[in-house]
Amino acid sequence: MNGTRDALLQEARTLRVSQRVPEALATLARLQAEHPRFSRLYQERGHCHILLRDAPAAVDALQTAVRLNPTLPASWDMLGQLYRMLGDTAQADAAARQVAFLKQLPPAVVMADSLLADGDCAPAEEILRAYLREDGGNVGALRLLARIRHESGSAGEAATLLEAVLERAPDYHAARSDYATALLQQQKHAEARAQAELLLAAEPGNRDYLKHLAAACVGLGDYEPVIDIYAALLAGLPPSGSEVADLRLWRANALKTVGRQADAIADYRTALAARPDYAVAWFALANLKTHRFTDDDIGQMQAAEREPGLAEQDRIYLSFALGKALEDREDYAASWSHYAAGNALRRASGTYRPEITEACAAALQRVFTAEFFAARAGWGVPDPAPIFIVGLPRSGSTLLEQILASHSQVEGTQELTQIGRYAAELCGSDPACGLPLDPEGFAAVTKSGARALGERFLAETRTHRKLDRPFFIDKMPNNFWHIGLIQLILPRATLIDMRREPMGCCFSNLKQLFGTTNQEFTYGTEDIARHYRSYLALMRHWDRVLPERVLQVRYEDVVEDPERETRRMLERLGLPFEPSCLSFHETKRSVRTPSSEQVRQPIGRKALTQWRNYEAWLGPLREALSDGLAPETGPGR
Repeated sequence: MNGTRDALLQEARTLRVSQRVPEALATLARLQAEHPRFSRLYQERGHCHILLRDAPAAVDALQTAVRLNPTLPASWDMLGQLYRMLGDTAQADAAARQVAFLKQLPPAVVMADSLLADGDCAPAEEILRAYLREDGGNVGALRLLARIRHESGSAGEAATLLEAVLERAPDYHAARSDYATALLQQQKHAEARAQAELLLAAEPGNRDYLKHLAAACVGLGDYEPVIDIYAALLAGLPPSGSEVADLRLWRANALKTVGRQADAIADYRTALAARPDYAVAWFALANLKTHRFTDDDIGQMQAAEREPGLAEQDRIYLSFALGKALEDREDYAASWSHYAAGNALRRASGTYRPEITEACAAALQRVFTAEFFAARAGWGVPDPAPIFIVGLPRSGSTLLEQILASHSQVEGTQELTQIGRYAAELCGSDPACGLPLDPEGFAAVTKSGARALGERFLAETRTHRKLDRPFFIDKMPNNFWHIGLIQLILPRATLIDMRREPMGCCFSNLKQLFGTTNQEFTYGTEDIARHYRSYLALMRHWDRVLPERVLQVRYEDVVEDPERETRRMLERLGLPFEPSCLSFHETKRSVRTPSSEQVRQPIGRKALTQWRNYEAWLGPLREALSDGLAPETGPGR
């Protein structure tokens, strides 16, 4: 792609040098349509307008160039001359200072920084590594190399480089800020918070550092301070604009998580007032599940969705939001058309391949045999504190977590990522779906290694345990893939499989938009049916090789007789029944899943048959599920 980009830039330069300036500008317009953030095209446009003696147009182009890429000495130099010619002495002096600053830096560093700004990571890294072979102690160059590695997807390597920088220059705040970002990327939220606090001790009001702190607190499930941090960042800002909309949205998400729904809705609405086309805010309101849209709201969303220039992700947000809004109006045909449109768009941009899932399930069954576990009996850490709730998303796992977390001896945390990360470290991670790339890696774990991983899990999750209760919940549904690993490293942990009737579970997933690249199997009927069948096959395997190890709880049974099912779970934990578990909706705690508002209400039966409103369109799903629809019984029951 960059070859075409650079060829167009060279074509424009050749045309300009040949005095064919209108043709050069036309070529640059083509280049901008394909690469709107390419700084050097704007620098070249500035050259063209200077030849046409159009100083204002040249200034505009060059300002864009240096905004996108502050390390363009030629652009700064031309800007300085143009400002002086236009009589703007202050701006001319500022441009001259920037030119002088860049001249003080090693030319290789300036060139590498400029290439990085335009996304040319490989040549930037090549230039910088050559320079560092001569001057390996240059902390500015090392920080730039860390930024390049981070942009290339190697946050861990970036963090290592930045640690070396901070050892040599502990007061290098820009490097420490980059380090905090790299830690957040690796989900090392406690370490990132420590770095943010160090930065804020030096610069208490720095907005970027406050955002680092807020992101770290969110990762740690500590939402109360986040609400105040975003309020502080909003203070003094105008009522409209993208930053205000973003801050209001983030604050609303935190308010929703801690159960302040009315305040969350107010902030979502304020975000929409700041930016009426803010599709993600419309979706966030829909994702509350309990919010009802007005006729005017639906009209605004429909009008926004019809805009031809709407970004694809915004169209996806609006499709799912309108699907929910029209579902609440019982206009199921129109609702389904929006859910289907959103799913089709989301699936087209995804990487999920069901055959990879099926192959992983088969490979796990080959590795984790009854003989495997018999040979490793007594391994790991015999700590009974962790409770793993596994299954598929939208199966009722948040409800189960809320019930158990209402017990005086059990703490709910969140969907923790540690187990999945350990699996990736041992086996590699498939880039398409994140599942173990080579499950044979589990067989290489030694007795001491299993114990070390168990101890590591308990240590790393300690920061999420605020109440010092003897049991805590890790409600990561995808851990059903990793039951073998959990048994290996935490053999006394409690394992609960939350099972929901296939049609209800799969339909609930089809109408749910998940964040980032999570749960990519949920956007197509065939994909979700095959994933559900892989889940069933793997759970049957765990029941065969680890009899009675996993307690199966059915969502439908919880709805029909919550006390009986609650007593079953508490009996597995060795805990007495407490009535508070049945009034779970009154429990005050942070809940960050899409079901957060639903579990703050008493159990209702509506969800049991909700999918039947869409039965006319779900024939392909029923057919794809096939024998997966048969009732399941097993040792966990």
